[in-house]
Amino acid sequence: MKPKQLFSLFATAEAITWTLLISALIARVVLPEQAILVTIAGGIHGAVFLGYAVTAVLVGLNQRWKFSRLSIAVLLAIVPFATVPFELRLKKADALDGAWRTTKSSDPRDLSWIDGLFRWFIARPLILLAVLVIVIPAIFATLLWLGPPDQWFK
Repeated sequence: MKPKQLFSLFATAEAITWTLLISALIARVVLPEQAILVTIAGGIHGAVFLGYAVTAVLVGLNQRWKFSRLSIAVLLAIVPFATVPFELRLKKADALDGAWRTTKSSDPRDLSWIDGLFRWFIARPLILLAVLVIVIPAIFATLLWLGPPDQWFK
């Protein structure tokens, strides 16, 4: 799967899970006995949110986005439905075009250890997937353990 396809998949999934979460919140108001829907939709949305964030970072590094664009890509997941128009803007700017960078080039940026580590993982997608399968649930579990953000500093 090319970077453009992967980013599009997660940007769309993020918007869909926002719809699920907002629908569950509305359902909780209308049908208070169905509060479990928020837990289910929230869990799905949280997992997709983390997947989108990781995908945005991987694609951003691959496409050599500036730090500001990379940050905006991740932060826009917090805004309901913002990932889709952002993706469309990236496509229009050709910021998603190209293949995965798995080999070193003559570009001086390829000398950094971050770029080298990135290329190493991209060239070994099964290892990258295994690491992500461990790291993303660990982050998700940590966030669940911390509880709602408004209670983090109490």
